[in-house]
Amino acid sequence: MFLLAGGSGLVPLMAMIRMRRAVGSRTPFRLIYSARSPETQLFTSELRRGDPGLDTTYAYTRSTPPQWSRPAGRIDASAISSGGWPPDFEPTCYVCGSTGFVETAAGLLVALGHHPGRIRTERFG
Repeated sequence: MFLLAGGSGLVPLMAMIRMRRAVGSRTPFRLIYSARSPETQLFTSELRRGDPGLDTTYAYTRSTPPQWSRPAGRIDASAISSGGWPPDFEPTCYVCGSTGFVETAAGLLVALGHHPGRIRTERFG
C-alpha cells in the first residue's frame, strides 16, 4: 500500500495503518505525510514508535525541523519517488487531504507512471 496524506488527511489513513497492525498483517505500507510543520503533525508518537513494515516519509510545507535535508515546500515528484513505491510494483495508492493536495498528489502519481485505476482519493475543503 502506498499512502499519501496532507495535514488532517492522515486521519482516515491511520485507520488503515492501525488495522494492519491489529490483524498482524505483513503487507508493507509506505506513507508520505505532508504537514505544515513538525508542530502541526498528527499521531507523531504513534508513527514513530516503530511499526515493522511501515515506512514513513515526512514533508513540511512551511517549516522544517533543524538540519532537515529537504527545504520546506509542497509535495513534488521527487518526494513521491523517494518515499513511495515505484509504479512497476503496481501499488494501490490512497491519497487523502485537501482538494488541492489530492489533485496535485494524484496528478504526480499519474505523471510518474502509476495507473489511474490504482489511485483512490478522499478530499475535503
